[in-house]
Amino acid sequence: MSPIQIEQVTLDNGLRVNLAPDPSTPIVAVNLWYGVGSRNERPGKTGFAHLFEHMMFEGSLNIPKGLHWELVERAGGSMNASTWFDRTNYFETLPSHHLELALWLESDRMGWMLPAITEEKLDNQRNVVMNEKRQRYDNQPYGDWGEKMQAMVYPESHPYHHTVIGSMEDIEGSTLEDVSDFFKTFYVPNNAVITICGDFDPNSGMKLVEKHFGDIPQGSPIPDIPGEPVLPQLIGETQREHVQGDVPLPRVIMGFRIPPYTEKGFYAADVASSVLGSGHSCRLYDALVRRKRIAKDVTSFVFPLTTGAGMLMVWATGLPDGSVDDLEGAMSDEIEKMSSIQDEEISRVVALTETSFTRQIERVSERADLLSMFTQFFDDPHLLNSEVERLSSVSAEEVESFTSDFLGEDNRAVLTYMPGDKS
Repeated sequence: MSPIQIEQVTLDNGLRVNLAPDPSTPIVAVNLWYGVGSRNERPGKTGFAHLFEHMMFEGSLNIPKGLHWELVERAGGSMNASTWFDRTNYFETLPSHHLELALWLESDRMGWMLPAITEEKLDNQRNVVMNEKRQRYDNQPYGDWGEKMQAMVYPESHPYHHTVIGSMEDIEGSTLEDVSDFFKTFYVPNNAVITICGDFDPNSGMKLVEKHFGDIPQGSPIPDIPGEPVLPQLIGETQREHVQGDVPLPRVIMGFRIPPYTEKGFYAADVASSVLGSGHSCRLYDALVRRKRIAKDVTSFVFPLTTGAGMLMVWATGLPDGSVDDLEGAMSDEIEKMSSIQDEEISRVVALTETSFTRQIERVSERADLLSMFTQFFDDPHLLNSEVERLSSVSAEEVESFTSDFLGEDNRAVLTYMPGDKS
């Protein structure tokens, strides 16, 4: 795969710009990352990053409510947004001759959003978010797993202790002043990265970026992450929580602190996770589903977080008459066996990851998102071109060392679900 050509420019107001032309497809992707997520929220103000993602579609000074969606779709494009622990992003993919439309829409939200924020809009989106929490988290089988697992893996003082969607009380208590202050603090050029990928001329594209974003004033310095972001490498014990209630099948979920995405050790964690629980050739599937026949499904994955520690998740869903004790015991056995890794297993994982990654960056929208990510987290979008090499350089010995250091009982959160009456 040929390296992706990337040009970087930083405007006087601090906005970082990535230009990655690709004339092979007649579309263009615009991807805007803001360096604000749930980790930036303070006690009593949780859920604000996600709430503001919703507010950003309520119109800005020159764009009435709903028109952003209408204009993009009328042009034959698509758009959306998402919020996570470490960032919020907004993105459009359109026919390439509509590049300026996407830049105008995003710049109007960044520079001229405050005049359009009203109490009525806040009330509306506050209710939308609260209903989303009820539907996706509170009233969904296993829906509270993330909230419970984060609370066990990260102490209360850490910015990852609370969920991205936040608490109902904090969302309900948000005020117009809160929202305005949040916008003025974080939705500023010096806390943002914009990436353009696809069929466009870099010089013309840069002129359009300067035209629409250049006059937006730089914000104040971004506040430090609240709480205590630095934490011990390990949890220090096995923490447990059991839930009995309205779930269809028994499930065991394990969580572990791992090195953050910004450290080299993260890649050994990523490989270990895939060897353990990714695909039908992984160890957990072979042992729990194929041979022992005590699980319906298994999986393992990492959260590539950047503040203090990431998180590795392992879970197995049992059969109707199964036992969470049997599931946990079998999972623990396979984790202990990770002290011995074969080179063939590493090769399988790297090959699968490389294929998936190649397919991902073939799509200009995904490529733009990754370039924004590498810029936001590492200030270097060119790392996209070497991500697979960093993964493929992981050795069996490094995975074994990671297992010994991070997957023991002194670094484990265990969450179990059983069907039945709530207890």
